[in-house]
Amino acid sequence: MPQFKHAIVITGSIGSGKSTVCEILRELGFEIIDADKISHCVLDRCAAQVAEIFGAQYVVQKDVQAANLNPHAEFDDSRDEENLTDSRAFVDRKKLGELVFKNQAELAKLEALLHPKITAEILSQAQALEAKGKLYFVDIPLFFEGKRYEFFDKVAVVYAPKEMLIARVMTRNGLDHAAAKHRVELQIDIEQKRTMADFVIDNSGDLQNLRDETGSFLEKIA
Repeated sequence: MPQFKHAIVITGSIGSGKSTVCEILRELGFEIIDADKISHCVLDRCAAQVAEIFGAQYVVQKDVQAANLNPHAEFDDSRDEENLTDSRAFVDRKKLGELVFKNQAELAKLEALLHPKITAEILSQAQALEAKGKLYFVDIPLFFEGKRYEFFDKVAVVYAPKEMLIARVMTRNGLDHAAAKHRVELQIDIEQKRTMADFVIDNSGDLQNLRDETGSFLEKIA
């Protein structure tokens, strides 16, 4: 596997604030590879396979006009070997999420379908950015859980205590405490991730504190 010496992974846990950190980094002019954005695009491309594996109720058909207004149009299709007939359908992520987050076997099926394609696209984008010879970041929510990104060797964890993660997920996703706690606990414990990281960006305060923490992180890697 190639090594990416200019890349630093940004990861954490659900609700820890990875996306906010990446937005701050974008504001400062850094380029970001967004694994979530890639996964959403890949998921919709696999709509027919999702319908076959999980059921047609998890896929919504677009009309032709809507298909021409694909919100992921900026995503490069040129490397995808499959035809794009699925561009006229998209996956109901909320409904599918309710299924897979409650059933590890179903989650494993979804991961087996998506992750090879997601990894290939992340690699392709990283190779393009690496050629520029400048620092860039790779936002990978499940970096430690996936164990499929060993070609990135520098990792920053965005940290917040577990109960704060649960509270944020409750607010953001409209879940009760038990459901939010379950989603948080599907991932490796945030305290363990903290010890596995090369850098820690603390997000247990307010937005200004997070900006300050991100600035301190950048000073360390400069």
